[in-house]
Amino acid sequence: MNRTLKTTAVAATFCAVAGAGIVGYGEVTAEAQTRTQAQAQTQGQMQTTSATTARHGHGHGDSFSGTKKIRVDGYSVNVSCSGHSAARKPVVVLMAGAGDGLDSVAGLQKTLSKKNRVCSYDRLGEGESDQPNGIQTINDSSKILTGVLNQITGDRPVVLAGHSMGGYIAARYAPDHRDKVKGLVLMDATIPALTAGISKAIPESATGLAAEMRAGAIAGNEGQNPEQFVIDDVKVRSAGRIPVQIIKHESEYSQVPDYRPALEQMWSEGQHEWLGLSRRSSLSTAAGSGHYIYRDRPDIAVKAIQGVTAQATARW
Repeated sequence: MNRTLKTTAVAATFCAVAGAGIVGYGEVTAEAQTRTQAQAQTQGQMQTTSATTARHGHGHGDSFSGTKKIRVDGYSVNVSCSGHSAARKPVVVLMAGAGDGLDSVAGLQKTLSKKNRVCSYDRLGEGESDQPNGIQTINDSSKILTGVLNQITGDRPVVLAGHSMGGYIAARYAPDHRDKVKGLVLMDATIPALTAGISKAIPESATGLAAEMRAGAIAGNEGQNPEQFVIDDVKVRSAGRIPVQIIKHESEYSQVPDYRPALEQMWSEGQHEWLGLSRRSSLSTAAGSGHYIYRDRPDIAVKAIQGVTAQATARW
């Protein structure tokens, strides 16, 4: 693996640009290509098996199954939905990290769809969705998310399950949309004050891979990521008394051992800050997991999402 890819692998925890260069997104590892092909095959199987349902419908507000493009605020947005559940049960909406499209969570979606209505979507700049016209703020991303939810979930409530930057967006979206969001699962979500944290954990005097990691993470936070999304440092706001399950990785940053303790402390403290989203928040560590918890420990991810969905259903 070359130095650019090593930098990205470490920085993936911050901006989830997995397998591609921070500045140029053209280089992808063979492992990443194989994984993407497998995910695409899984997604294709989901679409094939749901073709009949897509033609004939299934009530409970489940308007379609499979993958399709919808128009939101003038953009083409790629969405995927599968599975069915009682009308009173929230729809689970999966939100991948930066650099990942809905295909990256296809396996998780397939598993959850056995008992739940589950949808996912490519944010602008990701997967098969349109590119954004310029820098995106949380207001821009939230506007697209609202448009997507209106079309794929109707008047049903949702549980947002986000990984990395997807978790950050979900956590910032929920406080302003309490009527819609009835539960959150944050899988190693980008922390609330990442720029300040990374600047402290890796000082400006750092050299080599650590320096590249610091610069890449800060640049990514300023909008140099596939979505051109600015990751602001923010204070956590309450989303009400909704159930919130926060899951953090067990081990990361092995490529920069000198700064690993400071980085782990930064990340852990940031995950604890997300507890402020609700009095019904809980935090756990996914044993044996790196940043991609839903790949390393899919059992933990599935259990958390099913648990929050059950709690949200009971309260709705």
